[in-house]
Amino acid sequence: MRIRATVAAVSGALALSALAVPAAHAGDHSVPNLNKPTSGAEVFGTAAARGASKAAAATAADASEPVISKVVVNGGKDVVLGTTAKKTISISVTASHASGVVDAYADLWHGTNPDSPDTIDGAILPNEDVSTCTKVNATTSTCKLTFTIDPRYDLYKNALAGTWHVSAGALAGNQTDIAYTDFYSTARVQRLSKLTVNAAPEPVKKGGTITVTGKLSRANWEDHAYHGYATQSVKLQFRKKTSSTYSTVKTIKTNSTGNLKTTVKASVDGYWRYSFAGTSTTPAVTTAGDFVDVK
Repeated sequence: MRIRATVAAVSGALALSALAVPAAHAGDHSVPNLNKPTSGAEVFGTAAARGASKAAAATAADASEPVISKVVVNGGKDVVLGTTAKKTISISVTASHASGVVDAYADLWHGTNPDSPDTIDGAILPNEDVSTCTKVNATTSTCKLTFTIDPRYDLYKNALAGTWHVSAGALAGNQTDIAYTDFYSTARVQRLSKLTVNAAPEPVKKGGTITVTGKLSRANWEDHAYHGYATQSVKLQFRKKTSSTYSTVKTIKTNSTGNLKTTVKASVDGYWRYSFAGTSTTPAVTTAGDFVDVK
């Protein structure tokens, strides 16, 4: 966990409140670590007294917070996890200051109030103690951190799927001025989806009936299996053998177990597929086309 040692700067009240967080002990992977930092001083180890003395000697332009202009989570894509495989993502923070920027911080957290541990039920913290910064110019840097997410540990309940908060911070080159917020932006963490299709019979007579079946399922982070995603709208799409473009034939809904079944009339050779647009908790998914030869 990337929080530099600043015990002297943490008040007794904060230290006691931290005890209420259901964080894991060292080496304990039975519960996730929810003890995230909530201030720049915790992150960068910048004590107020040190900052005050240095700021007094700084120029007016230099004695100001760094400006965080951009934070990119996972390359701008949703974070999608299955049932077992760990996934490593990156978060980049771009910030500026008159003295330059030498470090940055970010994390993902789920809940309502970072100052009240009981309201946080998810936290994903960086792998590194210090970010890797690349200078854009004399005053601006883009700093990168990586995060390894284990769905068996970090994502211990399905209710964690959806919108997470993004914390962001930056440390100026003068080693004094810092910027930090727990509410810089949001990112989506989603349950991996799977979709199948089967069009039959193959081949089929022209004018005959084609039955198209399939199943939409998604990761369950509580029992680490895939279960059908019920009552979801899914598009049945078709493209002719001579075409490269799919068109939607109809939209149907999955049943209570995530299964799909519908019928269409055979007219020409072509490919049938199902396409799911996704939800806030589950990503979009489209099958490959299943070819049917029409005689």
